[in-house]
Amino acid sequence: MKKVIITVIGKDTVGIIAKVSGYLAKANVNILDISQTVVQDYFTMMMIVDGAKSTKSFDRMSADLAKAGLGMGLTIRCQKSEIFEKMHRV
Repeated sequence: MKKVIITVIGKDTVGIIAKVSGYLAKANVNILDISQTVVQDYFTMMMIVDGAKSTKSFDRMSADLAKAGLGMGLTIRCQKSEIFEKMHRV
């Protein structure tokens, strides 16, 4: 697993960034870039992370973050960066 795009969307609440970044730190995933904003009461975040040294597989990380998101009323999705790179080569 190399670069992964993580998106988080949902109602704003305390601890969203801490929950996601805490999970990533425990999994040895490095955050390369992060952008977050709150529009009215809705939180959106996009992260680009490096999972090359991760202790979790892409599928495990995706499932764990999706489950954590559900517990907070959020949608959290992980996508491999290769998808975006290949789309632009066509």
